[in-house]
Amino acid sequence: MDVIPVELTDDFIEVLRRGVRVFYLRRLTLFKQMYERLGIKTKNAKNDVRVLMALDPKWFRQVDEDFLVMRRLIAVHRSLLRSRQSLMKRMRALNGSERNILKTALNSLEEQITAMASLIVNEAGKRMPAYEKAVENLNLKGENHLHGQAALAEVMVYIDPHKNFIKTANFFGLFRGKPKIYNGNARQALQRLSMSLGNTKEAKQEKRILYTVWKTMRTHERLEAIPA
Repeated sequence: MDVIPVELTDDFIEVLRRGVRVFYLRRLTLFKQMYERLGIKTKNAKNDVRVLMALDPKWFRQVDEDFLVMRRLIAVHRSLLRSRQSLMKRMRALNGSERNILKTALNSLEEQITAMASLIVNEAGKRMPAYEKAVENLNLKGENHLHGQAALAEVMVYIDPHKNFIKTANFFGLFRGKPKIYNGNARQALQRLSMSLGNTKEAKQEKRILYTVWKTMRTHERLEAIPA
């Protein structure tokens, strides 16, 4: 698949339960580039299949039910965060009763954000095997770190422990020299995680935190691979 729409999560979960393996394209920009490379002018379902088959398998990621469920929860949480940011901007431009009305709406939104963060943390504990260990390694235990724990879950969704750390860091925008393609949502989640730990938006600190999470997940993968 070139993309898995969040609203079709349940449909893809049903496909997975039937034993079908599902892969999605990591970088949609490659889709357009391959269209151009193959000289295909018309975009349709048939040509989409041709392009997908021409792409290197390394650009696809296999998904499971746990990944899809976590991604849907995170998408809702991210939407609420964007709404909060929009409301806060509008509040700064208002005074009096209008500002108070928006403040009430913001308080309600904060409650929804907290509720969604709690749901993400609960699901992460059940669906992400290395999650509890990552919480421990980052010293994020306790209700006071709820939003940091939710940010950690989102960061972990973006990490593929089979990829080396350099590629992982590049995906989160932590590269040097010439800019490369990276995932903006992943970087924002890492920034929220870093700030929840009392750090500022400094790349060095974010890279250290990312390495801790990546190392935790990679160690877990290796332990799981050892025969009992």
